[in-house]
Amino acid sequence: MEDRKEDQRKPPFVFFGGKGGTGKTTCSAAYALRLAKEGRKTLLVSTDPAHSLSDIVGTALSNEILPIQENLWGIEIDAAQEAKRYVGEIQDKMLAIVSPAIVEEIKRQMEIAYLSPGSEEAATFDKFVELMDELGNPYDAIVFDTAPTGHTLRLLSLPEILGTWIESLITKRQKSLELFKMAGKFEKEMMRRAMEDPVVESLTRRQKRFEKSRKYLTDPGSSAFFFVLNAERMPILETERAIGLLEKFGIPIKGVVVNRVIPPEAGDFFTARLAAQEGYLRDIERRFGAKKIVLLPLLRSDVQGMEQVEAVAALMGAIDA
Repeated sequence: MEDRKEDQRKPPFVFFGGKGGTGKTTCSAAYALRLAKEGRKTLLVSTDPAHSLSDIVGTALSNEILPIQENLWGIEIDAAQEAKRYVGEIQDKMLAIVSPAIVEEIKRQMEIAYLSPGSEEAATFDKFVELMDELGNPYDAIVFDTAPTGHTLRLLSLPEILGTWIESLITKRQKSLELFKMAGKFEKEMMRRAMEDPVVESLTRRQKRFEKSRKYLTDPGSSAFFFVLNAERMPILETERAIGLLEKFGIPIKGVVVNRVIPPEAGDFFTARLAAQEGYLRDIERRFGAKKIVLLPLLRSDVQGMEQVEAVAALMGAIDA
């Protein structure tokens, strides 16, 4: 009974991020597997465009949720596909209400929107929040394998950065609609088009999603974020900067996972590396000592397949200590 209470206190959304190549995908898969073996229905989500999750778990994942094993499902979000779907939905709604004379212009504008910088990140974020809404139906926990640090920072800071901007766009659009309604008050069809504006509907829906995601991300009871790094200078510095930025946006960081720690019995060949590593580990303790620090040893081979993921999962116990 006590174990079950402990499980229920774990945040339902857990994120693993960090510099590319540090092993965050392995850590996220191992943690998700651990939750699944505890009996929690767990969804493992990759937002990393490189999508190495399929290779790690030994299952060909896609943009649709697929089972990996008992209590564990996975999905690799296809940013381009999500952006195309999102823009396509808006285009279809727009074409249903605009004059036939401007159909081609609407299509051109939607094509520009699809190709514009940030469109894939915004669409990925929409999918990201959509999946978070799946909690409890049927999932007990969702574990996110995020993209390399820079991409993740842009993704998770979207609610703060774009929230006010979208609110301004909605206000301006509504003012335009008021003028449109005045011009069309004697024409029922024009009035109907004004009342069914898909732009306001889309912006309002996105605004609500941003508000909801911000509530999730800034609540330590809902979300836990772990940075995965190696005991080396550049990952340490990058992690420190990333933690500072996310905390600036109100996103609490639960801890760091130091991966591929060379064991003391590694042999003479690693003597110099061990000495350097000791210095880096002290530096990690100095910089991140107020947070949880988990050390994972360097393994004999790359992690590939669920048997090896399970071995890493057994080492992840300290993450909840």
